[in-house]
Amino acid sequence: MRTRMRIVISLLPAILFLPVLRATTLARLSLDQLAEGSDAVARVRCAGAESRWENGSIWTVATLEVVEAMKGNLPREIAVRLPGGRVGHLIATVDGTPKFKPGDEAVVFLERSPAGGFTVAGWVEGTFRILRDPRTGTETVTQDSSAFAVFDTATRAFRAEGIRRMPIGEFRARIAAAVARSMEKSK
Repeated sequence: MRTRMRIVISLLPAILFLPVLRATTLARLSLDQLAEGSDAVARVRCAGAESRWENGSIWTVATLEVVEAMKGNLPREIAVRLPGGRVGHLIATVDGTPKFKPGDEAVVFLERSPAGGFTVAGWVEGTFRILRDPRTGTETVTQDSSAFAVFDTATRAFRAEGIRRMPIGEFRARIAAAVARSMEKSK
């Protein structure tokens, strides 16, 4: 009985603050802002993902194969570290973080992580999923944040918008232009 009471008392703060822990607010970022704020941009394919405890929190490290580097010099394989994941029966979710599973293809804007490897710049803002039409083979790109309410600083309102089903060729051209503008600014 005493042990059960200790467990309940120790879990009480987590239960009381659960709504606060789930709050994530992201500001809308343009391709120019993402390109300027990132160390690298790449088309990647997820080879695997593993969640683990680090300093009392659950983190997921996704191993991504670099299919095409669009900005920066990258090795053939990179580790991307993101908060949240599943370890055993415990699940930690952080709204706004992208999730990768084996076989996923995406274009990601990357920042070097102080903990090693990379993280995704802007989380769902900097993650663009590549989808292939099974009939035609045509590839399109959809931004993860297109289904996530993001704060628009211009209108001061939350909106679920972003790039949806854009042909990959057009998206590549937009990234190339945004990267070129960011390189000009840094000179």
